[in-house]
Amino acid sequence: MWSTVSAARSSLKHFARLARHTSSTRTFGSASKLGLITEDLASKNGLLRSRFYSSEAVRGAVCGIDLGTTNSCVAVMEGKTPKVLENAEGSRTTPSVVAFTADGERLVGTPAKRQAVTNPENTLYATKRYIGRRFDDSEIKKDVKNMSFKIVKASNGDAWFEANGQMYSPSQVGAFVLMKMKETAENYLGTTVKNAVITVPAYFNDSQRQFKSSVDALGSNLDLLKLGAQRGVGIVPNSTITILATKDAGQIAGLNVLRVINEPTAAALAYGMDKSEDKVIAVYDLGGGTFDISILEIQKGVFEVKATNGDTYLGGEDFDNTLLKYLITEFKRESGVDLSKDNMALQRLREAAEKAKIELSASVQTDINLPYITVDSSGPKHLAMKLTRAKFESLVNDLIQRTVEPCKKCLRDADIGKSDIGDILLVGGMTRMPKVQSTVQEIFGRTPSKAVNPDEAVAVGAAIQGGVLSGDVKDVLLLDVTPLSLGIETLGGVFTKLITRNTTIPTKKSQVFSTAADGQTQVEIKVHQGEREMAADNKMLGQFQLVGIPPAPRGVPQIEVTFDIDANGIVNVSARDKGTGREQQIVIQSSGGLSKDEIENMVREAEKFADSDRQRKVRRKSFLSFLAIQTFRDVFISGDLGKSPCENCKYWIPVITEPQDAADLTEAVNQAEGIIHDTETKMEEFKDQLPTDETDQLKEEIAKVREVLARKDSETAESIRQAYSELQQKSLKLFEMAYKKMASERESGSSSSSSSEQTENAEEDQKKKEEN
Repeated sequence: MWSTVSAARSSLKHFARLARHTSSTRTFGSASKLGLITEDLASKNGLLRSRFYSSEAVRGAVCGIDLGTTNSCVAVMEGKTPKVLENAEGSRTTPSVVAFTADGERLVGTPAKRQAVTNPENTLYATKRYIGRRFDDSEIKKDVKNMSFKIVKASNGDAWFEANGQMYSPSQVGAFVLMKMKETAENYLGTTVKNAVITVPAYFNDSQRQFKSSVDALGSNLDLLKLGAQRGVGIVPNSTITILATKDAGQIAGLNVLRVINEPTAAALAYGMDKSEDKVIAVYDLGGGTFDISILEIQKGVFEVKATNGDTYLGGEDFDNTLLKYLITEFKRESGVDLSKDNMALQRLREAAEKAKIELSASVQTDINLPYITVDSSGPKHLAMKLTRAKFESLVNDLIQRTVEPCKKCLRDADIGKSDIGDILLVGGMTRMPKVQSTVQEIFGRTPSKAVNPDEAVAVGAAIQGGVLSGDVKDVLLLDVTPLSLGIETLGGVFTKLITRNTTIPTKKSQVFSTAADGQTQVEIKVHQGEREMAADNKMLGQFQLVGIPPAPRGVPQIEVTFDIDANGIVNVSARDKGTGREQQIVIQSSGGLSKDEIENMVREAEKFADSDRQRKVRRKSFLSFLAIQTFRDVFISGDLGKSPCENCKYWIPVITEPQDAADLTEAVNQAEGIIHDTETKMEEFKDQLPTDETDQLKEEIAKVREVLARKDSETAESIRQAYSELQQKSLKLFEMAYKKMASERESGSSSSSSSEQTENAEEDQKKKEEN
């Protein structure tokens, strides 16, 4: 459904944001409960058009920051050239390590890493992996045993950290690193830096990416907890505090985060900035904590992401941990001492494992020597062993193989063959490993490119995107994608996709739905994320109700549901009654922390259970509901709204509304009283649209029903139902007239307003011409 965007260089300077908007018509609601039904009532393809939005003015320098798991990097634009900045220690990358000393001092970067051996319990590293993670996740439980610092359970169930008796969220630790990056940029530029573009893994889920908050400066933990509680209520199921994530960390650090972009996409910008030829490239990004694979098309300055995949818990840290476990096992076998219980020894082993891993990328063998690693009754113990590249590759081969299937899936999703890939970019420190490079070559059938620095490319791309937003770079347009499908639950529990997986963002899609229950005055919108046919099999992101819909026959009200995903991947969902103008909306701030397994299983299960899901979907649609849908389809497509759909449905409506077993008297009385109340309420609310004589007749019908209820002890349930059914039928016809009148008035008012604006604009243009 989505067309490929192409734009000439000369016109790109006007656009910083692209959105697509399609509209079609559907119906929703149920006679028995709130819900949605999915049959199209208008063109299935809808209307497709592109809309461009100009960016707001950005004042001051914009730095691009790669907030990495192991190391972080910052770059800025000098004119049209990106420059990677050196930190105070003279290095172009900064360790993403934060430490707290006994006297309360906070250390960040290289100073924090240097003292890790003597202060392992209060030195936090690789904390980016825990953004959006629940403490009870299986991966977290493994890390609790392996990490030298404490991973604790926050009050909302998320994984936090404890140092010197103080609890810190992943976003707070990330904020400390960002402060260091901000300081590095300010030292180089000689001025205060406020604006930033920060990168995240392409396969980060909604919880890890989301950032809606108003934190301007670093506050106390109590303030952060209060903020989280305010943001979480009513949005995230089973969670009272939403995770403070990437842009939150930036705001805590005093940065105005203009954009959060995917790391592979940023690397592609760094690669294609000075390239004039059109080509399709793959970005293989194996960093410290995550693995991403993205396929992009570069065409005349437009960078369009075709597909993305990955593993949110696979990176250099896992390679280090695998080697660490091997060293512990070997030392225990030789000396009988278990070093896993000694935090100081564990930290020395971890540093030695990381150093050996790096050395084995350049040499076929390395020595690991750690004198006085521990001591027992026999005296001090020393660790000394040789490690070959072949041995190391055999230890981590399973980890490398975990990158193969995501690459194949990404190719399938992009509908691109290996031969169509023009270049494969290697990003992330782990791609320096020869075994990783040979695996990439086997996957894609060609030698990967080394055109970009694996450690710096992401920060360079972020700086370029910052240049685009500030207006310094004018010939680049970045189009990213959403990794999973988004939609709503419809009648029978069916999942209706409004925005499909790998759709280019920003994007906006609207569909018009209508009620399927006579007199229905409210609808419930349940937003889901996933790839399965049934809503219950996907992840629910949020829900809300639109109330105050005028009671009318099923199929008459028109409710416009809109999904809007911004450039950062944040989802806004709204529902508007086109007749009354009433509107309700929510921002999907978090998906509740989808784990790696949940994301991958969504796609895997969708493929595995596709046939059974379709069968369940068919079974949920009864023959009578099908007749109802077809009837309303014919009415709407023909445009004959003057004829009440209820007249077309007079034979099957009683069948649908008839209870399966005989209703008792109490139920019938309650139903009658409810209909009277709803009718009187709506008569008062819409009295300006209702003819006086018709209203008087309706009041007479209400009086008749009240007379029947007055002698309810001598009436049967059936006679009461017959009385309120007549009232309901007449009221629905009357409210249908009111609804159409309101809709017509709103359309006329909208047209008049548009004409007035056009007239004013024309007069203003004429005035300017005369002045010139």
